[in-house]
Amino acid sequence: MNWTALKSRLDEYEKLMRLDKPIGTLLLLWPTLWALWLSAEGRPDWVWVWVFALGTVLMRSAGCVINDYADRDFDPHVERTRERPLAARRVSPREALLLAAGLTLAALLLILPLATPLLLGLALVAAFLAGSYPFTKRFLAIPQAYLGIAFGFGIPMAYAAQRGELPAEAWVLLLANVFWAVAYDTEYAMVDRPDDIKIGIKTSAITFGRFDVPAVMACYATAFGLIAWVGLASGLGLPFLGGLLTACALAGYHYTLIRERQGPGCFQAFLHNNWVGAAIFAGIALDYAQRGILPF
Repeated sequence: MNWTALKSRLDEYEKLMRLDKPIGTLLLLWPTLWALWLSAEGRPDWVWVWVFALGTVLMRSAGCVINDYADRDFDPHVERTRERPLAARRVSPREALLLAAGLTLAALLLILPLATPLLLGLALVAAFLAGSYPFTKRFLAIPQAYLGIAFGFGIPMAYAAQRGELPAEAWVLLLANVFWAVAYDTEYAMVDRPDDIKIGIKTSAITFGRFDVPAVMACYATAFGLIAWVGLASGLGLPFLGGLLTACALAGYHYTLIRERQGPGCFQAFLHNNWVGAAIFAGIALDYAQRGILPF
């Protein structure tokens, strides 16, 4: 294979892993960072920060590959996804499976030298969740809830890595992430709803029907309420609440984008959730920093 052909192949793999679209990685990374800071009371071990950051990239990439493998016969019928490498038959299913397996193995090897039995067990569960999520769209009415567990599983892993235990706050924070994921991924699903109805895929946007916008806002409110509980129970104060109120204001802005249920607005709201996660993290980090607790 010559250089031009190799570069073309790598470009297709990059698109398959969505490395050109980092929003999914960020939505996975922010909850992990919340948990790393909270579990370490503002002083996370930087080795774990780098391990979890790189692991997030690897596992999100693997999840995207498996998602496209699972949807390879559906994506050609959806306008937004028909040019994905597997849907357009520019990458074979066998290549996709080998790539997903390699990425997952790399993520597990990354954590293996430092892992306790508890953390290793959670890592295996995380790999299963990432690999099985795409298939839940065949039978779950709200597969976005399953996605929230998969995208948030870095939370209990972070607590296990730094504390060696799983306190109640880890599970409450994971539940908050489930509601947040249902909110932002319903916005995403509202874009594809007409095509998804035609091809028979289940999504929260279809399940919620005409109550989709109120459901999104209710999920935001529940997620923020649970995060507030965790933060206040951890002794955080005004900077944390300021970050959370900023996230609430951003969610209010999302309402203006999705209330007409138009594709471009809904997709913009979905992308904008990066700033929701960032605002919450900024509030947590600043709260510890203003008390002189710095992560270095």
